[in-house]
Amino acid sequence: MLSGPPVSSTVDADQLLERFLTGSARQRRSLLASLGQAGSALLDLIPDRLDLLDATGDDWAAGHLIQLLLASGDTARQEALLARHPQGWLAVTSVAGLDYAPLQQYLMRQAFEEADRLTSDHLRQLAGEGAVRRGYVYYSEVAVMPATDLTNLDRLWTCYSQGRFGFSAQARLLQACQGQWERLWPRLGWKTDGTWTRYPGSFQWSIEAPEGHMPLINQLRGVRLMDALLQHPAIQARLEEAAAGRPR
Repeated sequence: MLSGPPVSSTVDADQLLERFLTGSARQRRSLLASLGQAGSALLDLIPDRLDLLDATGDDWAAGHLIQLLLASGDTARQEALLARHPQGWLAVTSVAGLDYAPLQQYLMRQAFEEADRLTSDHLRQLAGEGAVRRGYVYYSEVAVMPATDLTNLDRLWTCYSQGRFGFSAQARLLQACQGQWERLWPRLGWKTDGTWTRYPGSFQWSIEAPEGHMPLINQLRGVRLMDALLQHPAIQARLEEAAAGRPR
């Protein structure tokens, strides 16, 4: 029989949280189910622990903890978190003068369809008045998009999707497909048996969607727009950072 005082649930939760925050991406994913079952002892620890994490990066561990809090059904905890971070936890800026707080709020609450639509709006705004008027972006307009803004859009999607969604995730998958677009579409869940996925009803607006499933880039206009976006220096820099060993 084991001797000594029993380990409290708070200590267990603290140890679990520490393992999650310090583990590799693979180790973190193995702990997701345990985190979801840890209950109030874990939720109590999250707000203070968030203050110790780097809000200028894109570590998805923080985003997942925030989503756990907001999905808990505890109104008091939810209101306290939003009061503590009214603009969202992740620090994002825009040289184009855009407000990314609404997008961050959608992503924090896993309202992915709304976040996808707002991301499309932001891309049109970044492309210029012509894109806003016509309702879509020409591939030739991508080059003028500020690197700061594209980086922060990608950081937001990365942080609140366990590293599974975002432009850099799509660019990484394209690399894995040796640049072959027809191999990429099924991996993203955008095409099945040669048929394009019908928007919006047949898209999977949840964290269980295929990797790279969001945000949607209008592939029906051909690959030029998506290629220009994924080849933008800001997104390529994000790929290089990920390859250097940052957790994803």
